[in-house]
Amino acid sequence: MSAPTLGVIGAGVIGSSVAHAAAAAGYAVTLVDTGTAALDAARAAVRRHERLAALLGGREPRPLDIRFSTDLADVAGAGFVVENTTESEPGKRELYPLLDKALAPGVTIAANTSAIPIARLAECLADPGRVVGVHFMNPVDRIDMVEVVRAPATSDTALAAVEDLLGRMGKRSVVVNDAPGFVINRVLMPVVNLAAAVVADGVATPNQVDELFKGCLGHTSGPLRTADLIGLDTVVRTLEVLHEHYGTTEFATHPHLRRMVDEGRTGAKSGRGFYSYDGS
Repeated sequence: MSAPTLGVIGAGVIGSSVAHAAAAAGYAVTLVDTGTAALDAARAAVRRHERLAALLGGREPRPLDIRFSTDLADVAGAGFVVENTTESEPGKRELYPLLDKALAPGVTIAANTSAIPIARLAECLADPGRVVGVHFMNPVDRIDMVEVVRAPATSDTALAAVEDLLGRMGKRSVVVNDAPGFVINRVLMPVVNLAAAVVADGVATPNQVDELFKGCLGHTSGPLRTADLIGLDTVVRTLEVLHEHYGTTEFATHPHLRRMVDEGRTGAKSGRGFYSYDGS
C-alpha cells in the first residue's frame, strides 16, 4: 500500500516542522519553496527535528520520505496540501489561484496562517470550500493540539480531510470560526507585546516574565520563549495584520519588538531573540 501524499508549501520554520512531522507519521511529503537557500535550511531543520525526536524517543533517526523542490507543479499529485508561506495577505492571495490550477479538484488546502482570515484566501479559488485554516504550533511533532478554523464556505468534506490528516499525525484539534487571528494569536500576540514592554521598561527580565507565567499560571513555556520559537519577525507581521483588521491599540507593535527584528534578533532561528541560542 502506497503512502499518503502531502504537499507542503513554504520551507520556513513552521513549514519544515510540518514536513518533518507529516513524514514521521508516514506521509510522502513534497516540500516546495521558491528559494534554494530556504530548502537547504529546511533540510538541515528536518535533520535536527528527527535527531531530537529520536533522542527523546530512545531510538535511532529514521529515513523520511521528503522531496524538496522549487517547482509548485511538483505538488500536483498531492492528496492534501498545507500552505505555510510568509504572513503576507497579498503574497498568499497571489499563490492561491496557482494552487487552484496545480491541484486536482477537491484536494483540500490547509492554510497555516497566523492571523489572515481564511475567507480572504478561500475567495481566490474557484472552489472556496476546499480551504480550511489549520494552525499548527511549533515544533509540530511535539505539540499535539491544532487550532482548526472553519471559514463560512469551508465544506464538510474539507473538514473531514483535515480530521484524517491530523488523526494520522496523532493530533487533537479544536474547530473555531473564522476571524483575524482566530483564538490563539488574537490572545497571544497582545500578551507578547505587553511582555516586551515589561522588559523594555526594566520591570523584569525575559526569564523572570516567563518564570512567572509558568509558576503562577501553569504555562509550559512563557510568552517570550514562545515568541522566540515562533520568530519575532513573524510576531511583528502578525501584530501588523491584527492591527490592520481591528485597529485597536493592543495590536500596535511595541517599539522594542520592532527594534529587535530590525537588529536581526528574530529568536531561535537567528540565534538571538529574548534569549541566546548561539552558545554565548
